Amino acid sequence: MKVVTAAEMRQIDQDTIEGIGIPGIVLMETAGSAIVRAIEQHYPTAQRIGILVGKGNNGGDGLVIARQLAHTGHDVHVFLVSPADSFTGEAETNLQIAKRLTASFGLQTAPKSGLRIETILTDTDTALKSDTDITSCELLIDAIFGTGLRGAVRDPIASLIDAINKLSIPTLSVDLPSGLDADTGNPLGICVRADRTVTIGLPKRGLLVHPGAELAGKLEVVDIGFPEQVIDAQGIKVHWTTAAQASEWIPQRPLASHKGSYGRVLVVAGSTGMTGAAALASEAALRAGAGLVTLAIPKHLNPILEGLLPEVMTLPLSETEGGSLSVSAISAILEFAEKTKSVLAIGPGISQHPDTVALVHQLVRKNCEHKLGRQMVIDADGLNAIAQTPEMMSFLGRETVLTPHPGEMARLTNTPVSTLEEDRIRTAQTFANAHGVTLVFKGAPTVTSDANGNVWINSTGNPGMGTGGMGDVLTGVIAGLMAQGLSGESAAPLAVYIHGLAGDIASERLGIHGLIASDVLKAVPEAISSLT
Repeated sequence: MKVVTAAEMRQIDQDTIEGIGIPGIVLMETAGSAIVRAIEQHYPTAQRIGILVGKGNNGGDGLVIARQLAHTGHDVHVFLVSPADSFTGEAETNLQIAKRLTASFGLQTAPKSGLRIETILTDTDTALKSDTDITSCELLIDAIFGTGLRGAVRDPIASLIDAINKLSIPTLSVDLPSGLDADTGNPLGICVRADRTVTIGLPKRGLLVHPGAELAGKLEVVDIGFPEQVIDAQGIKVHWTTAAQASEWIPQRPLASHKGSYGRVLVVAGSTGMTGAAALASEAALRAGAGLVTLAIPKHLNPILEGLLPEVMTLPLSETEGGSLSVSAISAILEFAEKTKSVLAIGPGISQHPDTVALVHQLVRKNCEHKLGRQMVIDADGLNAIAQTPEMMSFLGRETVLTPHPGEMARLTNTPVSTLEEDRIRTAQTFANAHGVTLVFKGAPTVTSDANGNVWINSTGNPGMGTGGMGDVLTGVIAGLMAQGLSGESAAPLAVYIHGLAGDIASERLGIHGLIASDVLKAVPEAISSLT
């Protein structure tokens, strides 16, 4: 599903109205109807509903919602947060319709309509008026500001939002929580904290990244009929990975197939004290569907890992005095990878021993110089090795997937984590494009970008996944999918989705407290099965 900026959404709206000829008032009515259906689905017992209405199109949507809810028998109280004479366009049209449905403009209830309208703020108000009955509502609809908000929210509306946030009344925001920057997800001074947000047409970037994702609560996207050709004309490159998209990427498994049909992975991993990372990554490649997986490890770990991983083959190699892989292992690794045509997964638990760092450098350089063309996934200390010598980035290519968490990304870019996190989408997109790689910028949410600037924001996962070893599982899943014939550009966002979905499946059984990487690992096949 495409994800838009505020400017892109405005252009889609304008092109639909002016280019296609669908009137704005029709789009507003359709949006209101879709949100009413969501209200009735999620809040079926709410009878007394308050709707906070601003003077723009977001408020116009709110007025349509008010009218339709009143028509179906709800007791609806509209609270205008701007003077009635400041409304314009379709919002003003819908305000006039609502006014005509009431017996008089004020607190009087219109016969049979269940609709009341009240202006609760003036330029001199600084908080909720004491004579309003917002606090008696069973549900509040936030339709104050939409994507057109410019600058910080000021009083008196800022004080109103602050008061609303302190109430224990469920709140549903129309399109996005009022006060939220639609592009960055940051509050513009203050923002409504919604329990649920129903966004119109397409998700906005600010609803999918933090803190916006948390402020929006549960997110629902409703289609109101924007033509596909109008959306496509925007050339949007940012997407939200959904189950439908993930299903399209899942590799097929024909009946007439065997282990050789699903590729091979060579995991270069492990050192003294970090055998778990090697085990998790290699088993995850198998769980993701790779036909054969071999684990290249320091030779002293071979007895441990052979006993731990009966389905994974091992390649014991020369090691340093510290128990990590030695640079002298380079020939054996390259020979094996070339002979077996294996995807390389490099980094989990390999350590930052200087000799091991040199091994990573040679693997990356020789893969490029000898035009071996091996697909690579580089994670953990593999990334830290590259960060020590930035020119190593020039030896990577389009079939290389890098999977940094914020700390590793900071080392790769020599940029503070706080700066990188200001705009996760731009961070991933800029880096991937500059270095010609696919980048998986792990976090909440994980953002994947390919070298062409196509970005995928993940929609799965939960806080229980914030424990050690989760990244090792992800590395293995990416490599396992690449072994089955997927490009890095497709395997990376699919693996991120599957990994998060496996975490969600595991958390449903076990909860989010104490969830560990092996719980997620075991759920990977079930996650994939749910998509096929």
